[in-house]
Amino acid sequence: MTFKKTIIATALTLIASTAYADSFGPDQQLMQLDPLTVQQWHLKNTGQTGFSHSGGIAGQDLNLDFSSLMGIKGRGITVAVIDSGVQIDHPDLVTNVVPGSVNLVDGSDFPTDFNGHGTSVAGLIAATEGNGIGGRGVAPLANLVGFNFLDSQSLSSWLVSHGLSEDFAALDRFTDPRVFNQSYGSTPPIPVNGDITNNPTLALQEQVMEDISLNSHWGRGALYVKSAGNSYQSYNAVYAGLPILVLPYENNTFFDNQGLPFHNANITSDNTSFWNVVISALNANGELASYSSVGANVLLSAPGGEFGTAAPAMVTVDLSGCDRGGNSTATPSENTLHGGSDLDPNCDYLGTMNGTSSAAPNTAGAIATVMSANPALDARTVKHILATTARKTDADHPGVDLQFENIHGEQVTYNAIPAWQTNNAGYAFHNHYGLGAVNVDEAVYKALFTSASLPELQITDWQQQVADVEIPDATVAGAQSTMHIVSDLTVEAVQVKLNIDHQRIRDLGIELISPAGTRSVLMSARTGFLAENNGGHTDSVMLSNHFYGENAQGDWTLKVIDTDKGTSQSLIFNSQIGIIGFKGQNNSVNGVIKDWSMRIYGH
Repeated sequence: MTFKKTIIATALTLIASTAYADSFGPDQQLMQLDPLTVQQWHLKNTGQTGFSHSGGIAGQDLNLDFSSLMGIKGRGITVAVIDSGVQIDHPDLVTNVVPGSVNLVDGSDFPTDFNGHGTSVAGLIAATEGNGIGGRGVAPLANLVGFNFLDSQSLSSWLVSHGLSEDFAALDRFTDPRVFNQSYGSTPPIPVNGDITNNPTLALQEQVMEDISLNSHWGRGALYVKSAGNSYQSYNAVYAGLPILVLPYENNTFFDNQGLPFHNANITSDNTSFWNVVISALNANGELASYSSVGANVLLSAPGGEFGTAAPAMVTVDLSGCDRGGNSTATPSENTLHGGSDLDPNCDYLGTMNGTSSAAPNTAGAIATVMSANPALDARTVKHILATTARKTDADHPGVDLQFENIHGEQVTYNAIPAWQTNNAGYAFHNHYGLGAVNVDEAVYKALFTSASLPELQITDWQQQVADVEIPDATVAGAQSTMHIVSDLTVEAVQVKLNIDHQRIRDLGIELISPAGTRSVLMSARTGFLAENNGGHTDSVMLSNHFYGENAQGDWTLKVIDTDKGTSQSLIFNSQIGIIGFKGQNNSVNGVIKDWSMRIYGH
């Protein structure tokens, strides 16, 4: 395939340079025009430092040389940045900004960004190339619109920023974006009831996202990109009106969670929506970033970087001036781009942007690039192309084995997060990385030669299985319940809704096993819950992409394993109240799988 792409790239170089006068040939030419591009490892990783103390591993990037050579860089695709706002007059963004931005606080068309986060996100997506300043975006010819949704989180603001026209009573009127980037999220300390039948707001949001995903742009649709979260090791919450740090405690050691994620991405309700493409973060070595939330609902992974000091973060746009944004002289940093430099004397850029907040816009830029390669493709087919061309990264990651003492006093091992598994459809999956790392060139190449869309999406009704099965304490065997699915669909995703009684749900590993035997961990053990929802999980919705491409027909098995006799704990800390432990005692009675429901998204 590499040989074929070389021939095609050579043959189309003249065409590309004629059609796109602002496209570039050799990387060196671009680096001379945009001085910070040489440090943007997510575009081309040569082992550079990104102004930090160390570099990454060459080749661990988005892989977009072929696309750039052909001038395929997002032209004609509008990306919405739903965030803290966007400085749309920034010198490295202004040429790509198009009408459509809304200040959701004052109604103007300038989505003022007081934080800088949204501006940095916009720079990762579509900072201008070839203008002699800064770096470039993943899709430097894409269009941008911005919304300061985080300053005005009302339902009407959500509707406007997520694609409904300002006359949001008219569900058939849509704004222009084909990609919506959501680099925000929540880390609830208690399971969320995700049953939309009892929540009109969630029901309306789900309806809007479905309509726009499938029916906007004359049926070509749009894609919503969502950051998975940044809570692998700990997370922040509010308790009794005070900000708190929530952290694990095991083996008499703070922050010991046996290597497992402390907060699973499947906890957050909007991360469990089929319409959101959930993204985890990679560092410059192609491994999971230290903070990145993970889960079965992650579809893809993309560069997010570390913190820009010991290891590279992202180099991107910042609010203009040294008195605001992430690159402010009021906040010291060891990153050598920080506080002004010869390459950036006015502090208009920064080298410390990170998080799944960065992985999401890098993916949004990749989606815009693939869409621009073949604008006739519908969004769901573009999603399929990205999913099926993803690259297995960190291929030797072993998963996570959990050691614990069972109810009989024996040391046992539970494979709490599997290593890379190849499902029955031939797709590799890992809870840390989803179907793999975004691979722009392979996706663009496939898009160029794809003429047929996926068959029409079908969504089954919720099918319920009453279980009433007891969950034994601290036993690897666990409890299970089986449901038979008649629908003969090719799976795109599976949603599960759970009702479980249990006094310490942080002990539970929750798995779903397909008819083909593929095992997906929906909720990993040692997740940092502080309390239960009505005594356990009540209509908790979880999503899995692990079964992508498998056949849905047959017997599906839900399995729940209690992995603890009460030796682990979630703690909260605040300087005013000190340290408080939650659920320190083991459950006095066994839990129960009351019932569970499942529905299939597929074709």
